[in-house]
Amino acid sequence: MTNFFDGIDPVKFDPTSGSDLSYRHYNPDEIVMGKRMEDQLRFAVAYWHSFAYEGGDPFGGRTFDRPWFGDTMDLAKLKADAAFEMFAILGQPYFCFHDLDVRPEGATFAESLSNLEEIVDYFGEKMEATGTGLLWGTANMFTNRRFMSGAATNPDPDIFAYSAATVKSCLDATHKLGGQNYVLWGGREGYETLLNTDLVRERQQAGRFLQMVVDYKHKIGFKGTILIEPKPQEPSKHQYDFDVNTVYSFLLEFGLEKEVKMNIEQGHAILAGHSFEHELAMASAFGILGSIDMNRNDYQSGWDTDQFPNNVPEVALAYYEILKTGGFTTGGTNFDSKLRRQSLDPEDLIAGHVGAMDVCARGLKAAAAMLEDGGLEKARNDRYAGWDTEAGKDMLANGTLESISARVLEDGINPEPRSGRQERLENYINQFV
Repeated sequence: MTNFFDGIDPVKFDPTSGSDLSYRHYNPDEIVMGKRMEDQLRFAVAYWHSFAYEGGDPFGGRTFDRPWFGDTMDLAKLKADAAFEMFAILGQPYFCFHDLDVRPEGATFAESLSNLEEIVDYFGEKMEATGTGLLWGTANMFTNRRFMSGAATNPDPDIFAYSAATVKSCLDATHKLGGQNYVLWGGREGYETLLNTDLVRERQQAGRFLQMVVDYKHKIGFKGTILIEPKPQEPSKHQYDFDVNTVYSFLLEFGLEKEVKMNIEQGHAILAGHSFEHELAMASAFGILGSIDMNRNDYQSGWDTDQFPNNVPEVALAYYEILKTGGFTTGGTNFDSKLRRQSLDPEDLIAGHVGAMDVCARGLKAAAAMLEDGGLEKARNDRYAGWDTEAGKDMLANGTLESISARVLEDGINPEPRSGRQERLENYINQFV
């Protein structure tokens, strides 16, 4: 036990409370589209941003003073104590972690592995005692200098080998802890310049690496989902896993489209030049929507600032796309969000999550209400109604340029454009948020 969160009571649903440490909208037991709200949202806390982030930015170092900062196993266990105390305060069902978040880096791979195995056993005891589950695990293959030129895509086969061993250890840990998913997050799977890069070779390495991961998943009997998280622009100038479309083409090339799904982050969608709901809709269309990281960027910074969500209309549109697919299965809502470096107090860490969970609850309920009302789907169906006629279906199935041209001439087709009614649909959405 620690005293870091002393004086902070478990957060309760109390819409009349004047406290900023109460849920006003997140009621775990409220039924939304046939499921408890907790089971629809499946919240998870990001171990790295909540407990490993020191408050630094590109122009300044550590601002947080946490009693568990350091590189010993005793401090790693103290960090775990604090983490599970916060989980108990928030009452969220899951958490997520990288290997480097939870154990100190050893002088050798064997030492790092031993440290990971020890902390996994410690986690197991705490998870059993608290009922907190693991949404997903992953490997940090971007911080250490050995990964400066990538992990799976590295020009050095020894680093490829080290990366493979790292993923094996993290997948083993995730499996042992009953994780629902395993995420491959290619933080440095990209390049700075083509002058020293073989694109074809690196793509083949990445594909073979992922095939090995899938093979190992089946070998050990891991029942969770393998996820890839698209990661545009940062830190490499060109990232191979830029967005959902890019990753899907990669999965098709290596025969993995039935094996791997996507963990989609709001901030990454924005950096790729898309909206969050666009990326979710594309993943849904391809049948590979798995899980989400719910955060936001500062739109003035042009960087992935990982802030807690606070925009209900944006969140509502995201959950609209998720609910349309039937909701999460193994996936959930991970807060890949961190405090601002001036937010120093333990209460700030709780308040950030409380506010974010309330925003998501409001967005979920708005999305459910829109789906149940059916107005948006009706408008979409009406807009494309011509394609559901016999003539429309026949043109796509059997038409040729010659036959279609003849029909235009014979029937005197001279169409006028019809309004897309965007403003009306925006007004429609605002009725729910």
